[in-house]
Amino acid sequence: MRLVLATNNAKKLAELQALLAPAGVALVSQASLGLAEAEEPHSTFIENALAKARHAAHLSGGPAIADDSGLCVDALGGAPGVVSAHFASVSLADAASAERETQRGVQDAANNRLLLDRLAAVTDRRAHFIATLVALRCADDPEPLIAVGRWQGLILHEAAGAGGFGYDPLMFIPALGASVAALAVDVKNAHSHRALAAHQMLGLLRDVWHLG
Repeated sequence: MRLVLATNNAKKLAELQALLAPAGVALVSQASLGLAEAEEPHSTFIENALAKARHAAHLSGGPAIADDSGLCVDALGGAPGVVSAHFASVSLADAASAERETQRGVQDAANNRLLLDRLAAVTDRRAHFIATLVALRCADDPEPLIAVGRWQGLILHEAAGAGGFGYDPLMFIPALGASVAALAVDVKNAHSHRALAAHQMLGLLRDVWHLG
């Protein structure tokens, strides 16, 4: 079954494709179909994921799935939360002529710097990644499939690891003894917030949509 993934993030597409492949799902990014990104005006992950899934399903005329994810830091009252991807302000002039992935790298670096600044004098470094997945058979599907995964960790005082994206270099997972950015891809995909959400979603796709 083909599902339009409501994201233009190539790394997220690859990650979710690997996680959902056991259900016989083939993900296609909305960017590859020339679909515009949806607005994300809501204050919760579930509302934004639902809005993005509905938008992609409406424009594509078929089933769609959306992920809204981010980092929630206990000492910051859950921030950066739903604005995790754009936590820091970045001048458009800094990356206006760059390709999308380069722009994303500039934004990620700025976000990480701001997070470290906000936590400079904070001893409570507890945080978690959260991923909310919403799948729809059509734009007006009355029964969206909803799955949520949380991955607990601690915010480091400086970046560690060269892999991943976003806040991965700052998120240390005590149970694995490494930052997310230092984990092998297969290890990350087995333990991450998206892995947890995708595992739930696999069950829903099989039980409710009878896939796989």
